[in-house]
Amino acid sequence: MGTQNKGYKIRLGIFVAAGIAIFAIAIFIIGKQRNLFNPVFKITTTFYNVSGLQVGNNVRFSGINVGTVDRISIINDSTVQVDMMIRKEVNQFIKNDCLASIGSEGIIGDRILMISQGSAEAPQAEEGQELLSQEPVETDEIISSLQITAVNAEIISAELAEIMVNINEGHGTLGQLIQDSTLSESFSATMLNLEKSSQGLEENMEAAKNNILLRGYFNKKKREAERKRRDAQKALEKANKK
Repeated sequence: MGTQNKGYKIRLGIFVAAGIAIFAIAIFIIGKQRNLFNPVFKITTTFYNVSGLQVGNNVRFSGINVGTVDRISIINDSTVQVDMMIRKEVNQFIKNDCLASIGSEGIIGDRILMISQGSAEAPQAEEGQELLSQEPVETDEIISSLQITAVNAEIISAELAEIMVNINEGHGTLGQLIQDSTLSESFSATMLNLEKSSQGLEENMEAAKNNILLRGYFNKKKREAERKRRDAQKALEKANKK
């Protein structure tokens, strides 16, 4: 009987010790996340809409977690105040002209509060300082915009499909040109005649240049073009010398 009591007490002691250890570890983890064991300073900002930001969410500066959201309170119907607890060691880097904005960890991650870098010559933020803020872009607005884009793309796709069907069925000028072999051959013959006409025109121009009556006219045009080319060359050389 005494041996059983002794074993029971040992198991109970181990259980209690394990519970205390787990409790201490939990306190340590929570305290580290909330900066309970680090010197901190407080700064605030205000938003019209905090877009799902919650107490305990991380505060980031230059992509690094530097603190947490300590308190969110409604000031009036158009202003929500957000208090942040920031590690004291980064106070020197946070200037009073930094901007606070709300983002998210990934596409569907938790909301975070981000502090942008300020100017080098600005003084550092003081205890209780209020930073200017930048209103977040609502996810609902982005989704609504994407839905409008998707609807427009669907309409355009349907119209293109209808055009292709009409072409395949021989409707319209382009469809008739593709589907009707007679019309296609006539179009090809017309293009061939135009090409021949163009070649004939070039031959006539060459013949006109060699004609005694018109040779003086073409030579005059040639001399004028050469004179303009020389004048342009002289003007370019003069500009380069300057």
